[in-house]
This record gives sequence, structure tokens and C-alpha cells, in this order.
Amino acid sequence: MGTFQKPAALLLPAILLMTLLAGCQSGTAGQAAATPGTAPASEAASTEAPAASATPAAEPAATPAEPSPAASAGTGSGSEAIKEGTIEKEGNVILKELAFVYKDHTIALSDIVDDNKLESMLGKATKKKSHTYSVDDGLNMDTLIGRTEKTYTFPGVEIKTMDSGDGKQFFIFSIKITDPKYTTVRNIKVGDSLDTLKKAYPEGKLTGDGAPEEEDDYRFAPSNYVDYMLFHVKGAKIESINISTLMD
Repeated sequence: MGTFQKPAALLLPAILLMTLLAGCQSGTAGQAAATPGTAPASEAASTEAPAASATPAAEPAATPAEPSPAASAGTGSGSEAIKEGTIEKEGNVILKELAFVYKDHTIALSDIVDDNKLESMLGKATKKKSHTYSVDDGLNMDTLIGRTEKTYTFPGVEIKTMDSGDGKQFFIFSIKITDPKYTTVRNIKVGDSLDTLKKAYPEGKLTGDGAPEEEDDYRFAPSNYVDYMLFHVKGAKIESINISTLMD
């Protein structure tokens, strides 16, 4: 009897230990079962990263797009329409204002012309004359010695040209208008009133006293003193229009 009780006493602690171990394992399994889908911290971080990247990062401020050639072509002082027949003079002075219009043609101060070109626009000249300046011609135009001046007379308009120094190309340096069929680019013509002239050319001014019943000249010089338009006024109406550049 005493021999049997000793092994039994040793077996009981072993059974209790096994029972405790089984309970711990059961508790751990139960905890895992109670929170299905819960991943370890490292796994959670890796699964959340794609979700965070789904929101796009803030992009840098957009750089303003440069205007296309077509868009920029219509902006700035170069967008202003320059009437056909005008040219750009030395120093980038555009003489588009110092011109007159006849039918479909605009003829301006400093335009390069010849007999054929002028007559194709204005019809047959009623008179032509030419003069080459010399020391003994009595005109005292030393700066023009050796250069040739040509004068073309058409009904209501006289045009003078000067060779550019090579004797081949001639440019317009003087225009005198006495007929209302020729208008300025601002639509002013011989016969218009002084008030109409002042409204069209507010930048100009009378060179004399400007008394309405007296003769006076209304001067308009858009770019400099050398190139100008002179409206001769008599009886408060335009009698003639001179478009000129000083040559001496």
C-alpha cells in the first residue's frame, strides 16, 4: 500500500502542470479568434501605406504657360494695324499717320516709289519734272548736291520724291493735297471745318493766332519736328494739306 501511494503523489503535480499549459494555449487561441483580421503592427503599416499614397501629393504651383505665337501676335504696340503703303523709317519711327488715302491705296511719306508705281495708284500724271542739285543751281541746297528731285502732278495732288543717294531709289518727301477726294488716314479732307480738324487731330495746334476768319496753319507732328502734316486753314475751313519732311 505504501509503495503504490508514492508514484501517485508524483503523478498529480505533472497533471496539474499539463492542465495549466493547456489553459494558456487555449487563452491565446481565443484571443486571436476574438479579433479576426488583426495583423501585427509591422503588417498593418505595410497595408496602410498604399491607402495613404492614394491621395496625390500637393503639386508645385503651376508655371504660367507662355503665350502661343498666335496669341502674342495680337498683343503690344506691334498689334496695331499699319496701313498698306507705309514704311518704317530710320530710328523705328513709323510714319503711318503721315499719309493719304485714295481708293484702295494708302500713300505715305518716305514710301519708295517710281513713275509706274505712282501712276498705277493715282492715274496718269498731268506733269512731271526732274532736277539734280548742283553747286551753281542758285538754290543753295549744299546738303542735296548731286541728288535728284522729281515732281509729279496729278489732279488735286502734287508729290515730290528724292533719290536716296544711289540715284536709283526715290522716296516721297512732300505731298500737297488740294482736292477733297484724297483723305488723311483719319478721314480729314480739304473743305472740312477747323472744328472737325481739331477733333480728328487733337494733338495738333495752330501756328498763328488762330482767328476763325483769318488764314492759319494747323500743324500735326506725331513723332518729331522734321516729319509733319500742315493743314492750311482759311475762313475756318481746310484749304490744303501738306505732308512733308524737312530736307535741308
